[in-house]
Amino acid sequence: MNQGVMEHLRGILQEIKYDLCVLTGDYRGKSFGPYEETLLGMARVCAELRKPLYGVLGDHDTIRMTPGLEEIGIRMLLNECETIERNNQRIHLAGIDDAHFYHADNIEKAASEIPRDEFSILLSHTPEIYRQAAYAGFNLLLSGHTHGGQICLPGRIPLTLDSVLPRHMGSGAWKYNDMIGYTSVGAGSSVVPARFNCPPEITLHHLNSST
Repeated sequence: MNQGVMEHLRGILQEIKYDLCVLTGDYRGKSFGPYEETLLGMARVCAELRKPLYGVLGDHDTIRMTPGLEEIGIRMLLNECETIERNNQRIHLAGIDDAHFYHADNIEKAASEIPRDEFSILLSHTPEIYRQAAYAGFNLLLSGHTHGGQICLPGRIPLTLDSVLPRHMGSGAWKYNDMIGYTSVGAGSSVVPARFNCPPEITLHHLNSST
């Protein structure tokens, strides 16, 4: 929705060091219509991202965008799981299709081949599926969708989250049972190209082994 923001984003991405990048959906502003411009914009952003790069679809996206997103280097996880190995250690990275609008998520399928005693991450556009994710044994849930409210009262109190979930899960870090969650407020905007008391973010997570 805001080309200036996306250009600024590209500049910031060049300065960040990381091993793995994940995208949690809503690559376009509208939830309908043509998406060719979206793919061109994503190609410009992804040109600044180091691989490997994984993503899931959001409620503003269409499944028809998937081939184009994969052509520019994003491994789209549609109720699937990939295993990342390094120094004889493994992280299982799963992703589900949109659970908010399309209700096309299948956590059971995504988690079906993950050993219960190994570390696993679930990518979901919306954090609304936190109960199912915890029940499936995921250790970490990374999501977005809420924009942190985007328009907030002082103290970053959101007017609305467009989600059915506890308000404290609408942005930042939280915990449910044994699962850690993080809801990113995202780098873009929705409905109106503006934010108030809710600055955009790129989140850098550090995962530390306990063994």
